[in-house]
Amino acid sequence: MSVALRPYLPADARRCAIIFRSSIEELAEEDYSEAQCEAWAARADDEAAFAKTLAAMLTLVATQEGEVVGFASLKGAEHIEMVFVDPEYARQGVGGVLLDALEKLARARGAKKLTADVSDTAKPLFDRRRFVGDRRNLVAIDDEWLGNTSMSKPLADAPSEH
Repeated sequence: MSVALRPYLPADARRCAIIFRSSIEELAEEDYSEAQCEAWAARADDEAAFAKTLAAMLTLVATQEGEVVGFASLKGAEHIEMVFVDPEYARQGVGGVLLDALEKLARARGAKKLTADVSDTAKPLFDRRRFVGDRRNLVAIDDEWLGNTSMSKPLADAPSEH
């Protein structure tokens, strides 16, 4: 599978909102209740606000044959805010490609580590990328409480090119 990456564009907002919602509804159902998934997915209901959130961070979109199949966002130099993949393309390497790209960008921004608050659904992906769990959290979204794990990964200094 060939995955290409490019910067997020405002025209991607609707597709990213669809991926966000469908990813939560279809992939997180084993880890969270229906009510928890609905509260979480509803964060993309206001498409303009969702687009503004994505535009405020360094957001990359993953494409396959020109179609957006996933996206990921880096907040500041070192915090991964979002990684979402269309369920049709899940567990095919798209999330890993996105995480690898954000890691390179974080290094370029001078980050010494990467952090993320990771859903139970995404935790295996972060585990495979050598992130370590630091603590469990409960996050309130509307009237629902969702568990996640704060994870981090130290970034070794990149080798010099001298």
